[in-house]
Amino acid sequence: MKIALDAMGGDYAPDSTLEGAALACQELPGNVTLVLVGKKGLIESKLHEYGLSSANIEIAHAEDVIEMGEHPTKAFSTKPTASIPVGYHLLKTGAVTAFSSAGNTGAMHVGAMFTIKAIEGIIRPGIAGFVPKEAGGFGVIIDVGANADCKPDVLFQFGQIGSLYSQHVFGIESPKIGLMNLGEEEQKGTLLTQAAHQLFKINNSLNFIGNIEGRDLFNDKADVIVCDGFTGNVILKMAESFFDMLKSRNINNPYFDRFNYEEIGGSPILGINGNVVIGHGVSSALAIKNMVLLSLKMAESNIHLKIKEKFRE
Repeated sequence: MKIALDAMGGDYAPDSTLEGAALACQELPGNVTLVLVGKKGLIESKLHEYGLSSANIEIAHAEDVIEMGEHPTKAFSTKPTASIPVGYHLLKTGAVTAFSSAGNTGAMHVGAMFTIKAIEGIIRPGIAGFVPKEAGGFGVIIDVGANADCKPDVLFQFGQIGSLYSQHVFGIESPKIGLMNLGEEEQKGTLLTQAAHQLFKINNSLNFIGNIEGRDLFNDKADVIVCDGFTGNVILKMAESFFDMLKSRNINNPYFDRFNYEEIGGSPILGINGNVVIGHGVSSALAIKNMVLLSLKMAESNIHLKIKEKFRE
């Protein structure tokens, strides 16, 4: 199995990405090859600098880089030899089974839609985030930024996609799905959440437990939290701030340490024809390592194929 990493993606690339690659190689199974996508000469120089030599590393040359501040659509179309388009080409052709990058988030999303495209039947792919549960493990929250405005049927599909991820990647047999709202009562919320609630309610294929409130994020009430991308992004960034505040006060706690974005690595794009993980632009070597391991976990579970099979029914 081969998984690809954008060696040029991120505010601190290629140093942080290649340091992270070195850490990942220590934990990757022997049958997995890590394909580093980027400027070959620079990558080889950095690998030599770090003393990293592994039979499980390959380099896929990419002549250019999509910078963090560039317009995603324009950059993706005018820089076909940049590391993100090259990485997506490897994924589309089957040369690799997963692709991850801490580079331009917009370009990663554009690349997913233009290159490997959405799974047939998926209205809008979503970006999944993870919230640490007090009793252990993680919950899936979707969407966390891809779709700021949604329609009820899109939220319903997020529930389906999130449930499949929770089932096949986290091993939860019948994931509980909760719709994020400002109250538990069925009639509460916006027109969007009220309509979405009815779609979930009349469907018997999902384990829908109703509306949940913000205070239910970290307990075991729901395994999958459904919301629009605007709400999800605010929730995710707020949760990450807990770790930053505690760290700035020199407070260490095993539970709140799990809010550290480095421990999670990145966010998968779900509902597309391939395994893709987007990392933070400020990703450290530890975050890069965990992003690579997350993409491997997705590849091993064949989650994109599980979603594809479900929407063929």
